[in-house]
Amino acid sequence: MKKTLIEKTSDKLVNAFLKNKLVSPIPRQYSKKLINAEKFRKLCESKVNEPVIGFKAGGTAIPVMKKLKEKEPFYASIYKRNLLKSGKSVKINRSTLGVELEVCYKIKKKFFYSKLAINKRNVTKFISHMAPCIEIVGYRQKKKGITSFGDLCSDFGANVKFLIGSKKKYKRINIDNLKTNIANKKISQSVSGNTNTVYINPLNSLRFVLKKVKKDKINLNKDFYVFTGSTVGVVPIKGKGIYIGKIEKLGSVKTTIR
Repeated sequence: MKKTLIEKTSDKLVNAFLKNKLVSPIPRQYSKKLINAEKFRKLCESKVNEPVIGFKAGGTAIPVMKKLKEKEPFYASIYKRNLLKSGKSVKINRSTLGVELEVCYKIKKKFFYSKLAINKRNVTKFISHMAPCIEIVGYRQKKKGITSFGDLCSDFGANVKFLIGSKKKYKRINIDNLKTNIANKKISQSVSGNTNTVYINPLNSLRFVLKKVKKDKINLNKDFYVFTGSTVGVVPIKGKGIYIGKIEKLGSVKTTIR
């Protein structure tokens, strides 16, 4: 049977994902509107036969959400191949958008078997650990810039690599207003932020992702990570070298960009 355009396009992007290469931009019909981008992302993810270790929230900055006329963020699966320990190096390309500094939560597998509706009161019962994280953001396509959430969502959530700092056992802290910073001292680049820029706060972003995962009836049958969105926006990579991210009360995480 002859393949449809969406099948051919998804095959092309999945191949680029698996072989770490760039391809020409996908047709706008799969990335302009978020609802179509989500369908396309799920189709691509269904063709990747590799372990999923968690999920990311994307588009969590409310001002950007309003500017692009979106009502909520999006989420995407994160594969084991894209998870690194703090300090590891990452090679970038011309379609890399930048770096982000995020709060990461490790979630107990009992979440998948719970019949509770996820809300503000009970979301914390599923958390085992929390940590700072750097996300390298970019496309598998030969394009730059963001015109819609669909651009990011359709391309595997635009996640390239995640680097996690030391995990701490979860305890209740005021996650609404923690100072953050990511810097490359070699080139005198420093950007400060705050956890309150992440979809009200990282716990609210976590709740959003867990509700989506439950709605989509996903079950990994193991503990998993949720990356809640950038506290500093997408920080352009202005030079190679070591980028160090710090989140107040959580600690630090770093990567070498090459």
